[in-house]
Amino acid sequence: MSTQVEPQPDKTPWQRVQNARHPKRPHTLDYVQRILTDFQEIHGDRLFGDDAAIVCGMGRLDGQPVMLVGEQKGRDTKQKLLRNFGMPKPEGYRKALRAMQMASKFERPIIALLDTPGAYPGIDAEERGQAEAIARNLREMARLRVPVVSVCIGEGGSGGALALGVGNQVLMLENAVYSVISPESCAAIIYRDSAKAEQAAAALRLTAEDLLKLGLVDGIIPEPPGGAHEDHDEAARFLKAQLVKSLAELGAMTSNELVQDRYERFRKMGNFFTGE
Repeated sequence: MSTQVEPQPDKTPWQRVQNARHPKRPHTLDYVQRILTDFQEIHGDRLFGDDAAIVCGMGRLDGQPVMLVGEQKGRDTKQKLLRNFGMPKPEGYRKALRAMQMASKFERPIIALLDTPGAYPGIDAEERGQAEAIARNLREMARLRVPVVSVCIGEGGSGGALALGVGNQVLMLENAVYSVISPESCAAIIYRDSAKAEQAAAALRLTAEDLLKLGLVDGIIPEPPGGAHEDHDEAARFLKAQLVKSLAELGAMTSNELVQDRYERFRKMGNFFTGE
């Protein structure tokens, strides 16, 4: 599956980054209220607490029962603090895994929406096993016996996003970015100057077009002219249409085929040898 869109040549990689971070860009809950019905949120990881930076819940997509897991940012100061600026802690990833395993048990497809600058690096998160929680998600998502569609809707930051990104299909919105590191951090390391973030953004190949060419994502979902922040309803319509299509494609596969497909998809990443 490869969804092609007409690229906007006037947008540089740095402009894509700015678009992905736009304060009015729709977040997970903005899409939930537009594409799902009967949504019931799930809270808590049954180990420590509830992390508002990740939203989980059951709902219906065009009548089909699904489990949605997504990273959530805030808009005003109060919401940003509540959502920890979209940076999940270990309990967030464990909540997400609990929800996904529940979906697998009840044979519900999983939709994962990625939108984070990265996992929270604070000492409290490290004390509670941040790295282990992310690693466990990577392993367990690979074993899920239901269709998994992961969509980068804004920022896809490093392991913080990848912890929800082990899907049978991995898609990106047109102006989303997905990278191992932020342009600012990359510039600080490589160029010893974080002000060179624009230069780093171009070098990182973090745009949807770059990642599609590299075979790291399967398709690009178009956005309204100007970006998703210009028209939330239209952006949600594009997203919903692609999700319905993707789940229909994956619904024809058996549980064993889904697991094998996911394994082979990620196993071949980074392998640029043809064998000739």
